[in-house]
Amino acid sequence: MCERLQFENEAYMKGYHTIIGLDEAGRGPMAGPLVVGGVIFPKDFYDERINDSKKLSEKKRELLYDFIIENALAFDIEIISVEEVDELNVYEASRTGMRRIIDRISVKPDFALTDAMPLGEGAIDHLSIIKGDAKSMSIGGASILAKVTRDRIMKEYGKLYPGYGFEKNKGYVTKAHKEALEKYGVCPIHRRSFKPVRDVLNKQLSIFDDE
Repeated sequence: MCERLQFENEAYMKGYHTIIGLDEAGRGPMAGPLVVGGVIFPKDFYDERINDSKKLSEKKRELLYDFIIENALAFDIEIISVEEVDELNVYEASRTGMRRIIDRISVKPDFALTDAMPLGEGAIDHLSIIKGDAKSMSIGGASILAKVTRDRIMKEYGKLYPGYGFEKNKGYVTKAHKEALEKYGVCPIHRRSFKPVRDVLNKQLSIFDDE
């Protein structure tokens, strides 16, 4: 038994038939959307290259993105806006994205594997696995779909809002990003729920108040 099919195989042995892996990208950044990926592979599908997206180079992730889509029984990607992330908080936004994917994916799953995310009351049967993207083939595939999608979005935002370095930092908190935030102010894709963003926004508002 392949180690990264352990959780899938255990679910099959319990009588489940269609297993979805779920993961997100973008819980930590102070700018940009949250992206959730979901993938259902055929039973016993395995490819040793599929792993936690953070352990892979950008080039490998891009290649595997297409490979996963070609080989999946079904996949889906949910993009959660900055506004909704701020409204729900990143934890609840992740859970919401996963549940949306389960509800609408073209092949109906009867069991879910998630990366450290309990799906809450009323969800399908599932297992939340800490560091699941490195332990489960299905979650690893979902992590790649989410990561590649979000990186592509942030590169486009880098063109739309030059100066913040979104194409490089992907919205995460870096020294250069914080300096750009102080210099240029808050832009539309900054998350107001993050303290560094709120601090700069308050400064901007106080300037207007003084005028």
